[in-house]
Amino acid sequence: MLGGRVRDARVALALSQEETAHLAGMNVSNYGKIERGMGNPSLHTIVRIAAVLGVDPGGFVSELRGDQLPERRAVYTAADYVREREREREARRP
Repeated sequence: MLGGRVRDARVALALSQEETAHLAGMNVSNYGKIERGMGNPSLHTIVRIAAVLGVDPGGFVSELRGDQLPERRAVYTAADYVREREREREARRP
């Protein structure tokens, strides 16, 4: 929903993604990810984009709920990985 709202505000001003990203001091690839719902912008980034587009940043996130967020992938540390790798090696030993 956030990405669609950002895109709508940009299109209303007839700006390209590249122009908007440049004005916001962002990489165009990262900006595009936000519009496609693939990016996870910080509050600072949301405010910067809103300022460029001349809109209230609250409008980008209003009425969003936690259950509308994509599922989070499990995050493993390097220590978790090494521990699991060792466990698997032990399990394969005769």
